[in-house]
Amino acid sequence: MQRASSSLLFCIILITLFTGNLRVLSSDTEVKNMKHETADSDIKKHHNRLKLEKSPYLLQHADNPVDWYAWGPEAFEKAIKENKPIFLSIGYSTCHWCHVMAHESFEDPEVARLMNDVFICIKVDREERPDIDNIYMRVCQMMTGSGGWPLTILMTPDKKPFFAGTYIPRESQHGRLGMMDLVPRIKEVWDTQHDEILKSADKITASLNQIAHDASGPELDKSTLKTAYDQLTGRYSEQYGGFGNAPKFPSPQNLLFLLRYWQSTNDEKALRMVVKTLQSMQNGGIYDHVGFGFHRYSTDSHWLVPHFEKMLYDQAMLAMAYTEAYQATGINEFEETAKEIFTYVLRDMTDKEGGFYSAEDADSEGVEGKFYVWTEDEIRQTLKGDEADLIINVYSIDKIGNFRDEASGENTGANILHLNKSLTEIAFKNKESVDGLKESVETARQKLFAVRNKRVHPHKDDKILTDWNGLMIAALAKGAQAFDEPKYAEAAKRAADFILTGMRREDGRILHRYRDGHTAILANVDDYAFLIWGLLELYETVFDVDYLQAALDLNSEMIKYFWDEKDGGFYFTAEDAEELIVRQKEIYDGAIPSGNSVAVSNLFRLSRITANTDFEDKANKIMLAFSKDVESAPSGYTQMMVALGFGIGPSYEIVIVGNPEADDTKEMLSSLGKHFIPYKVILLKHDDQETADITKIAEYTEYHSSFDGKATAYVCLDFACKMPVTNTEEMLKLLNVSSSSN
Repeated sequence: MQRASSSLLFCIILITLFTGNLRVLSSDTEVKNMKHETADSDIKKHHNRLKLEKSPYLLQHADNPVDWYAWGPEAFEKAIKENKPIFLSIGYSTCHWCHVMAHESFEDPEVARLMNDVFICIKVDREERPDIDNIYMRVCQMMTGSGGWPLTILMTPDKKPFFAGTYIPRESQHGRLGMMDLVPRIKEVWDTQHDEILKSADKITASLNQIAHDASGPELDKSTLKTAYDQLTGRYSEQYGGFGNAPKFPSPQNLLFLLRYWQSTNDEKALRMVVKTLQSMQNGGIYDHVGFGFHRYSTDSHWLVPHFEKMLYDQAMLAMAYTEAYQATGINEFEETAKEIFTYVLRDMTDKEGGFYSAEDADSEGVEGKFYVWTEDEIRQTLKGDEADLIINVYSIDKIGNFRDEASGENTGANILHLNKSLTEIAFKNKESVDGLKESVETARQKLFAVRNKRVHPHKDDKILTDWNGLMIAALAKGAQAFDEPKYAEAAKRAADFILTGMRREDGRILHRYRDGHTAILANVDDYAFLIWGLLELYETVFDVDYLQAALDLNSEMIKYFWDEKDGGFYFTAEDAEELIVRQKEIYDGAIPSGNSVAVSNLFRLSRITANTDFEDKANKIMLAFSKDVESAPSGYTQMMVALGFGIGPSYEIVIVGNPEADDTKEMLSSLGKHFIPYKVILLKHDDQETADITKIAEYTEYHSSFDGKATAYVCLDFACKMPVTNTEEMLKLLNVSSSSN
């Protein structure tokens, strides 16, 4: 992370003055839940301006006594008119520590009176406005060396920051200033050192702009991939899988990269790291063994105790990792886990219109994890006799429990279900049928799920975001190919159709958010890049040329509104979007991959599909634009490494010519989905020339025809084309895979 430079000295002095030894907290850090009960709790609630918003996060604060504004001209004009600093609070509806700070401070009348007196207060949903969040999170990281949510920024009326932090308690303690002391000190400094604050804010903003324009360097190559691999190897946990220590995140893009590194180098350790990590996660408490889907991350190093929120993007990226790992290894448990993720998303996270919801909270009834954990007595009340004993033994349940109270640190007797050994290992150890054991566990699971479903559910954030939906469309399409499952393709189509028809502005531009019948917020680069990714995967699943054309149209639109003609790369916001203090370009592949990283892969694929080398040139310019940052720590940019691998190759272009309804055509296409062939594009040309719409996009396919009425495969490797074949096994040999390899 970028540390504060000497030009930010006054800012650091301010932080020291305000907070003493500032200790940044986030939703990724374990601290005690310091509840504050106010004598004013029975004061009649009122509604602030957030009541008019659609964001679930903003609506959660609509009854606060804080006089919140949504981000917009009204707030900034009032701040200028009254010469007040702005208190900017950024979070999201399923953020645990956002809830804590809200209950402690924003719902407290005394804190609210102080805030309303000193500040103009603005609330931002980071998932609705990632453009705002990206900028001020960068500020927080630059000033403090860390970051997280809730993100707290103090800034001038012209949006320039002079203070950054995350969670701030109500009362000062342990050398950390609380809101009751911090707010009066801010007022004092604002009144007595106003010019110094403005100068500091100018310097911080200038430093932010400098960072945004200083990333180009040498060309990335195979050595970059090797460095990324070596760095991941250095952080890899041999005992538990995953990378680094607690808190431990799934980081599925690391696994997608390692699978490709193994495939191109035959380095078996790369594959072992993927297999161990995926097995450890699917066995651990980070996985919801009763209702399926993955929680956000593990608070320990061995995947046992999760932070319980569930995010759509995690389900999408992890489903892709498990699907590709199954293609690469044939391990049945990976297929089962991928399918269970899809079951969760289609059951609990799918809107009637076809789009996918954003997240589920960690908390229910004010307690994190309460919905998910079980005491031994609860198990025995739900299941009887041998069935209860089975689940208690399989999922390591006991009277003591493994789930501790967050506030006291004491054991609650509740258990986070987890497997010390896989069901296959348990069956082998007990010399019983694997299928029989799985069937017994599944019968019991359904009973547990039915009982759990009667509990108070965590809050669900039901807004639909274009970018995260793009990832889920891609995941479902990959799953449909690998598992030959039409319902996944149908779900992906419904979501894509909903976005392409229901989330557009009157002029046709894509929008970022839909909720409760209302679309808003001009799409950012992630929306475009992730949706294009989803559409490309969807085309290679259902071979409807309309989806491929939509991907090309969106790609053209993205280049028009986001491309940096001077330095290369895509800006996060469109050229006609709201002007913020800096127009950033994002490249870091964090909880989700960056739009630029995904765009590189998209551009390589579109170049091979259309034979338009301009797309490949742009892909290379993106990598060059960010190569200085990437070369310094390529393991932080593993989605970019995935894209770089495509550019380096070897990569394949495959054109299948045949009747889509014929068995031989279906067999060829199905075989491609079953195998791990990551660097490829697939086109389907109907053998009826009149219906060969693909020729309008890929003109070179005009003269591709079937031999003797049979499905025919044309395979090209690294710009050299092989003789066409009409046999699936021969096609797979040209792709360097065996028909029996999976």
